[in-house]
Amino acid sequence: MSKTLVVVESPAKARTIKKYLGSGYDVEASVGHVKDLPSQADKSEGAGKIKGVERAPVLGVDVENGFKPHYQVIPGKEKIIKHLKQAAHKADKVYLATDPDREGEAIAWHLSQELDKPTDRVYRVLFNELTEKTIKEAIATPLRLDENKFNAQQTRRILDRIVGYQLSPLLWEKVQYGLSAGRVQSVALKLIVDRQNAIDTFVPQEYWSITAALEAEAPPPFEARLVEDAGKKVEIADASQAAVLVKAARENPFVVTDVKRRERSRKAMPPFITSTLQQEASRKLRLSGSRTMRIAQQLYEGIELGKQGSVGLITYMRTDSPRIAGEALTAVRDYIKRTYGPSYLPDTPNFYKGKKSAQEAHEAIRPTSMDLPPHKVAAFLDKNQLALYTLIWNRFTASQAAPAIFDLTTVNIRAGTLLFRVSGSVMKFDGFLKIYGQTKEEEAEGGNGDKEDSQRELPRLKQGDVLVLKDLLPRQHFTQPPPAFNEASLIKELEDKGIGRPSTYAETVTTIQKRKYVELQDRKFRPTLLGRIISGLLVDSFPKLLNTDFTARMESSLDLIEEGRVSWTDTLEGFYGPFQSSLQRAKKSMKNIKRDGIPTGEPCPECGRPLLVRSGRYGLFMGCSAYPECGYTRNIAAESAPAKDPVPTDEVCECGASMVIRDGRTGPFLSCSLYPECKKARPISIGVKCPKCGTGEMAQRRSRRGKTFYSCTRYPECDYSLWNKPVAVACPNEKCDSTIMEERFSKKTGVFLSCPKCKHKLADENEKAED
Repeated sequence: MSKTLVVVESPAKARTIKKYLGSGYDVEASVGHVKDLPSQADKSEGAGKIKGVERAPVLGVDVENGFKPHYQVIPGKEKIIKHLKQAAHKADKVYLATDPDREGEAIAWHLSQELDKPTDRVYRVLFNELTEKTIKEAIATPLRLDENKFNAQQTRRILDRIVGYQLSPLLWEKVQYGLSAGRVQSVALKLIVDRQNAIDTFVPQEYWSITAALEAEAPPPFEARLVEDAGKKVEIADASQAAVLVKAARENPFVVTDVKRRERSRKAMPPFITSTLQQEASRKLRLSGSRTMRIAQQLYEGIELGKQGSVGLITYMRTDSPRIAGEALTAVRDYIKRTYGPSYLPDTPNFYKGKKSAQEAHEAIRPTSMDLPPHKVAAFLDKNQLALYTLIWNRFTASQAAPAIFDLTTVNIRAGTLLFRVSGSVMKFDGFLKIYGQTKEEEAEGGNGDKEDSQRELPRLKQGDVLVLKDLLPRQHFTQPPPAFNEASLIKELEDKGIGRPSTYAETVTTIQKRKYVELQDRKFRPTLLGRIISGLLVDSFPKLLNTDFTARMESSLDLIEEGRVSWTDTLEGFYGPFQSSLQRAKKSMKNIKRDGIPTGEPCPECGRPLLVRSGRYGLFMGCSAYPECGYTRNIAAESAPAKDPVPTDEVCECGASMVIRDGRTGPFLSCSLYPECKKARPISIGVKCPKCGTGEMAQRRSRRGKTFYSCTRYPECDYSLWNKPVAVACPNEKCDSTIMEERFSKKTGVFLSCPKCKHKLADENEKAED
């Protein structure tokens, strides 16, 4: 009796499925893709780098003949294909059970071409989860191969091949051999570079807040913040304005004018989809996107659970749909009622809406069985597998639990024309929070973030209560630049802008790191000098390709191809023509870094002429613009950035010309605008006299390790220096003769002033601040 052949991607998945199908089925693994576009240079066509000559790699796509791809068997897969052919020859039917997404469809399509089996004997089966019920149902109701889904994957593959294989040689010529560019990765790089540029050019703005420390007849004491003056929102720009308002507040009684109490519910977040799983695993577990997906793949394909054998613990992990199957809803609701009690179960299930582009045939990422809680499988999982499974379990369970309930109180307090406000909340019922506590980022994403919703208990107050003013606390603040992307926020940005799909987020983030275009510093992405150069060149020459809206529209076109509403060849034709026009222009107009270099704003220490960032055989370096007359070169750190344009100032050079602010190795400095004719330079004063010599002024500098400090402009004659910014305020301590104080910071009070000699804190007179 002939068997039925079932082909999946991985041996682990094969073991799990084999356990449920029994002896009538032969379950084999393809071990991933078996065919692809040529990945190695074809020397017969003169591709690759031969004897030092840079030549373009083989495209593998006939752009003149309907974009026909020339697929090849992936080197090393010949034996696997031979084995699968033999198994298919013995089988009556072949079921291709690769993953239920575009990549899985492409694997299935290529397998069908290689197995030499009549098409009426080849079927497609889709498993969203590897449970006995799901597997047997899918085998009982097989499908045919989905040509539209395959064409969507094929279009993406060809687009990426055209962009990567035709842009890369251009970068070899203009910058450095071996560089590469990608359609989606280049847009992700641009996002990081743009964000870093916004951080670098951000100018902090000073502002102040005023908080009143108050007491009622009954405890506890509390603080209220000034929000209005004469019915208008208060915006306090400086210390003098703050002092006027403090004086006005002290002259009036503090009277409660309004007390509002309300009940507020906070709903749970939806179960995980691919992007939110990667974001939350990054925040809570410190796992990279690629590592998260590898672990999730293991949990999906099956874990050996002792006598139970291999068991798939979660549903398919590449999904953008929050949909939950009916049986899973029933199971999780029963679990909540049984484990946490009826009060934690809402009357009706919680339903979550996906984005327009979400593939609703898929489900959210959830446990496959509510009979396998984390503690029951902990002995069979490693540390990271257990952590991720627990995260998925708790998020899914909490998504169907009752909302958390809070009692919120908002109190308005008037002092003359000034209005102070305080809000507080007390949790009345923990609801889903008993199962899964949310991060601030999750609350913001779910619309649950609320400035009023702070865990603060207030005394019982009523209209007309006169309060006791214990203190008025003016505090200085500065606006903050936008935060640098971390892996979680970058993936969210890509998702929000429609760039890429669930299967590509982790790969995109990993690729730009491997190429040394960005690096992680304190878990934040920073563009390297190479990344800035590449992004700048591509944006200048291919503005449309790196436009986020264009990239998002291209992703939408792939969705339309999958739905059968758009021709894949028409989509490629519409992209290829304009891209080729931009490519030909770029070949002529793109800046040649090898030849021309990039100005740094620094003079050559040997001849005084400008230094340039150049590209050579071993990467970027700094070299003199007078080469070959002057052969000065210097290594540069990968993370250093090209110099910013000089900033004009009112300062005048000794030669009579104006001075500008330039960026140097140790930070910003003043330089003559006529440089290199005039090479006069001096540090930038912050307008505070040096307390040691009395003639020099304090200037901001940067140490060799990149840390900011302040020292006298007369250095080395005067060696006075501070790590914190000095302020021209005399120390109020009568026993101290210091003419300056320094700005310091604590999490409790923000910025405050401290004496560098006696350590007296100016805040001590108004508040109990901690250093």
